[in-house]
Amino acid sequence: MTIGNELVSGDVANTNGSWLAARLERLGFEVILIAALPDEEQRVAEFVRAQAEEVDVVVVTGGLGGTPDDLTREAIGAAFGVPLEEQPEVAARLRERFTGAQEYAARWAQLPAGSRPLEIPRGGAPGFVIGNVYVLPGLPAEMEAMFDTVADELGGASPIGSWRRTYRTTESRIVAVLEAAGEQHPSVRIGSYPSFGADGSTVEIVLKSSDPEALAAAQAWLQRELDELGG
Repeated sequence: MTIGNELVSGDVANTNGSWLAARLERLGFEVILIAALPDEEQRVAEFVRAQAEEVDVVVVTGGLGGTPDDLTREAIGAAFGVPLEEQPEVAARLRERFTGAQEYAARWAQLPAGSRPLEIPRGGAPGFVIGNVYVLPGLPAEMEAMFDTVADELGGASPIGSWRRTYRTTESRIVAVLEAAGEQHPSVRIGSYPSFGADGSTVEIVLKSSDPEALAAAQAWLQRELDELGG
C-alpha cells in the first residue's frame, strides 16, 4: 500500500508497489493487493485496519515526512487505536544527524505507541513496525534499503519461482493450450500478456509456483505443446 496524493492523481508512478510485490513473492508471499491511497488520515486508517485483520503482512510506504500532507504516522496510530509518542532515542539520533533542522527532524520520532522503529544509516524519516504492519518511507532508495533490514524476519512460505518466455503468436491461437495447462497444472499460476508491434504480435507466457517440481513440469508441458503448435 502506497500513500500520496501524487500517486492517485497519476503525477508519480507507483514503482514502490511493483518493487515490493516482486520482493515479497521471492520471499514466498502471495501478493493479493497493491493499493494507492490519498493523504487522508481516516481513509488510510480504515483501509489498514481492515487489511491487517485479513492478511499476514501489510507493507505501507510514504507519508512519513514532516509536512502537513504527511499523515501516515497518525493514520496507522488511528488504525490500531493508539496515540503517537516520541521515541527519545530515535529523536536524539535525528537531532544529531540533521543539525540544520533539528526540531523538524525530531517530529519524525513521533511514532504510534508500541511500535518498533526502523532506521537506516543515511535515511530520513524512520519507518516502524506495529502488529503485522510494516511502514516504510516513500522515497524508493530509502524504502528499498529499509525493506532489506526486515526481509529476513518477514518469513513467508516457500519462495515463488517463475518462468517466462515470449512467443511470436496471438492469444487466440494458443488459448486452448493455456486452458489445458491450467487444468493439468492447477498449482501453477499461468499468465499471458500480448503485445502488438511493427514486427507483429507476441505473447509473453509467465508461470509462477512455490512448488519447484510443479513449475518445472508445467514449463516442460507448455513448451512442448506450444512448440508443436508452432507458436
